[in-house]
Amino acid sequence: MKIEATKLQDCYIIHDTVFEDSRGYFFESFNQQTFEKLTGLNISFVQDNQSKSSKGVLRGLHFQQGENAQAKLVRVLKGKVLDVAVDIRPESATFGEHVAVELTAENHLQLFVPRGFAHGFLVLEDDTVFFYKCDNFYNKASEGGLMFNDPDLSIDWLLKGDEFILSDKDKTNPLLKNLNKQ
Repeated sequence: MKIEATKLQDCYIIHDTVFEDSRGYFFESFNQQTFEKLTGLNISFVQDNQSKSSKGVLRGLHFQQGENAQAKLVRVLKGKVLDVAVDIRPESATFGEHVAVELTAENHLQLFVPRGFAHGFLVLEDDTVFFYKCDNFYNKASEGGLMFNDPDLSIDWLLKGDEFILSDKDKTNPLLKNLNKQ
């Protein structure tokens, strides 16, 4: 496992060591001791989630607030996504900045998204299977969201907006500048 720091504090791209031979491949997708040693973060995951989506589905940008905030470790089991993490910690030097990483079944990359971040992904291939671990349980009353096309975020989603398939909820998320005014 190799950890690559992003421009956002405590947000990491994880490169797994993949062993391949004529039978296929093997890799250790998570090791608590190695993760702690390389990041200095003590994370205990308590919930795993998985989704399957068609090309053009945009899920996000989502987060959990307060005591129900969640850190996530995300990866793609089948297909390809553009995965985005946005720092929404008001006290952070990188508040309002984002990272975008293409996660695929072939590249085996993972993104660690710390608490205090909004997270979302755009599916770039049909029948994509997305998997993520969370360090806190989901709580509907604590969910929040950001508008995916907020001009202040300037996220390049790689596809045109008319190609996106959004939930009704994600069509009405607030802009970053209005986040704390809800």
